[in-house]
Amino acid sequence: MRTGKQWDERILQRLKLRDLRVFVTVAQSGSMGKTAAQLAMSQPAVSKAIAELERTLGVQLLDRSAQGVETTRYGNALLKWAVVVFDDLRQATKEINVLSDPASGEVRIATTDSMIAGFVPAVIDRFSRQYPRVVFDVVPAHTFADQYKALRERAVDLILGRMAVPFDGQDDLSSEILFEDPMVIVAGPGSKWLRYRTIEPAALLDAHWCIPPALSVVRGLIVEAFRAKGLDGPAHSVGSNSIQLATALLATGRFVGVLSDTTLRLSGKRFELKRLPVDLEIRPLTTGIVTLKRRALSPSVKLFIKCAHEVSSELAKKR
Repeated sequence: MRTGKQWDERILQRLKLRDLRVFVTVAQSGSMGKTAAQLAMSQPAVSKAIAELERTLGVQLLDRSAQGVETTRYGNALLKWAVVVFDDLRQATKEINVLSDPASGEVRIATTDSMIAGFVPAVIDRFSRQYPRVVFDVVPAHTFADQYKALRERAVDLILGRMAVPFDGQDDLSSEILFEDPMVIVAGPGSKWLRYRTIEPAALLDAHWCIPPALSVVRGLIVEAFRAKGLDGPAHSVGSNSIQLATALLATGRFVGVLSDTTLRLSGKRFELKRLPVDLEIRPLTTGIVTLKRRALSPSVKLFIKCAHEVSSELAKKR
């Protein structure tokens, strides 16, 4: 494949955005037929678009077989940058729309179950009162890796959630810490543990615990806190990362659990959950925002991040 500035300009002049869009759809679907149906084109038209793109670039982009199509190494390289091109174009159209109507836009967030139980709704509620026409897409992720994958694939604009400190991201990611979130031991209405003025950590070892399972980050912090008191960590009656399950069981008054201070303040009230008076220091979790360094953020996303800082500051003052 020839190189050089003149050749690059020639390719750019001949490259058609429509053909590039067809290629991306074929690469992602793995089928000419599916692409034709998705883009409302004939299959010969799809094949022609791919052939013209390969002729323009001078390389084979797809391997065809009876089972479908797969991208070649040249196709993989083009796909990576084509996804960026279309994402930037979408960002440009969003920014134009926002400039014409600052109260509109879209914010796509990757987060986790624990954040959905408290902080994320608080930020969305405040922001939507100021900008009621902004649309939100909240994507719950099971793991940190799922969040980063969605961000790098540009399926979301930002990650709003727990962070490792120091941040262990890559050079393509940018992070900012919002606040440190203390972890507290809680129980629900009617719990016998709420009758005590003070509780020794050792006494809680026999409680019915609903806490994250072994090997989870929060479980490790709980065990660490008990070991600092010379005790083994508690065994769970129910082991789950689901905050919904935990709050529902805690509300029965039969279980003891661990929630972040933010979740307790913002969501625990409706279940009448309360912090137990136990001298046990569990290391706090860090909440923050992660974005892509080389991706321009829309005005709506920038305003949302500003709003997240405002809510964080207010929570810190109350805490």
